[in-house]
Amino acid sequence: MKRKSLDEINASVAVPNVYQSAFWQKFLAYSGPGALVAVGYMDPGNWLTSLAGGSQYRYQLLVILLTAILIAMFMQSLAIKLGVATRTDLAQAIADHVTKPFRIILWLLNEVAMMATDLTGVVGTAVALNMLFKLPLVIGVLLTIADVLIVLLFLHFGIRRIEFIVLAAILTVGIIFAVEVCRAHPHFTAIMDGFLPRTVIFTNHSELLLSLGIVGATIMPHNIYLHSSLAQSRRYDDHDAKQVRETLRFANWDSLIHLFAAFIVNALLLILGGTLFFHSASLGSLEDVFVGLRNPQVVGDLASPLMSWLFAFALLITGLISSITSTLAGQIVMEGFINIRLPLWQRRLLTRAVTLVPILIIGFIINFDEEQFEQLIIYAQVILSIALPFTLYPLVALTGSKKMMGPHANTSWQTILGYLLASLVTGLNLLVLF
Repeated sequence: MKRKSLDEINASVAVPNVYQSAFWQKFLAYSGPGALVAVGYMDPGNWLTSLAGGSQYRYQLLVILLTAILIAMFMQSLAIKLGVATRTDLAQAIADHVTKPFRIILWLLNEVAMMATDLTGVVGTAVALNMLFKLPLVIGVLLTIADVLIVLLFLHFGIRRIEFIVLAAILTVGIIFAVEVCRAHPHFTAIMDGFLPRTVIFTNHSELLLSLGIVGATIMPHNIYLHSSLAQSRRYDDHDAKQVRETLRFANWDSLIHLFAAFIVNALLLILGGTLFFHSASLGSLEDVFVGLRNPQVVGDLASPLMSWLFAFALLITGLISSITSTLAGQIVMEGFINIRLPLWQRRLLTRAVTLVPILIIGFIINFDEEQFEQLIIYAQVILSIALPFTLYPLVALTGSKKMMGPHANTSWQTILGYLLASLVTGLNLLVLF
């Protein structure tokens, strides 16, 4: 018998009666999966691109950030539709439509992509622990094994516990950066002007390259796989057409709201970089921001150890949470492509070990030099760029299949738009790569 996607949480959350319950009861019941996915859009990789964009071009790249999140919203809606309408995640769906040799190749490719995704969370967590407590990076990396134990602990009490924790984390990070940005007194009119498209973005080579990096760091394979599975965590009657439509509607609202929250966090990071570090410092790493926030020679009278520590604390939160969700995504890929059957704790530890072993090997090679260690995040983006087409194109193709999706199949315009956006994102990533 085929294993359900994330079978320990599949159909584990009850939802109100489709015909009697109030709107807010339904909305709250369906809210949660979007928060876990949104964390993937504000991991340390996004931090680097957003801060760099602000420090180099002030607020001009806010329009690029907005464009990237709009594309992400569309792609996540397709992932939701696949999961809800078919009770199958993307890995399972792809595996059902390809031969065994190709399935193994895709599994290995996506396994590397999941490892790269997990790497950003692990590195971000280790760097944050070093900033806050001066812990050696190797110790910080090893401590991320605790993520697996945390997931196991809270999954024992249900996926809702993790959803609440992640939502609280997003709110905490958002408040921290809202405080830091307000304290920096950014120019509101200039911020609004940053949402206007500019042709200079396409004519200035370095600005274009950074813009492509923002788009590439925003849309990542693991978010697609994760959402197609988490959408199935609600206990709805998939034989009731009205309830399926309602599940799709509320799941999409959940996704849109939380992705907008992720956009706000990234925008605040870019604004922070554009307000405090524009033409005043070279931000080559997260450590540069941590040090710069307390250095009067960099940010003048706004220098504050508290703001520096809050920055590191926010990085720690997003690093921990993003590595938890990427571990879940790794499990989805492993189970979906090769239908592996192991006890839950073994699957979790195996997924994390696949990431930690290469990180530790590389770390010892570079002697855990902090600046080089952070460069691993950039290398991870390159790997994700390569894997992205093998996620987006199958997603559009599968959700456009009337045989598989029935009445929920993409319309012609959705399929055309999906392929255009997949080609656009793939092309931009290839430009960054080469």
